Amino acid sequence: MKEFVLLFQNAPAGDNKPSPEQMQAIMKEWDNYMGSIAAQGKYVSGSRLGGEGKTLKPGNVVTDGPYAEIKEILGGFIIVKADSLNEAFEMAYGCPILTVGGYVEVRPVIGTNE
Repeated sequence: MKEFVLLFQNAPAGDNKPSPEQMQAIMKEWDNYMGSIAAQGKYVSGSRLGGEGKTLKPGNVVTDGPYAEIKEILGGFIIVKADSLNEAFEMAYGCPILTVGGYVEVRPVIGTNE
């Protein structure tokens, strides 16, 4: 099997942060989503990303925050095992990020797909 990364991207929440009850419901959706992939034996690893950071651009230009000048942020990722890009892409369906206007990008991990 090959490895693929599913990248979860969304617009910054700004002042529209969910309530604690909404966050609990969202986390349950994520647990169910990730659990279904793990139950198939296809989950490798993954992580949620923090909102702080720095970006280095050409010419040694440094900006604070990983998304200071863009409309979307990379919120997290998982690495999955699949036989093909299409099979890995099928795992994007049902991802909770899709219910809040975000999207999932699926790409092969180089070095594991030879």
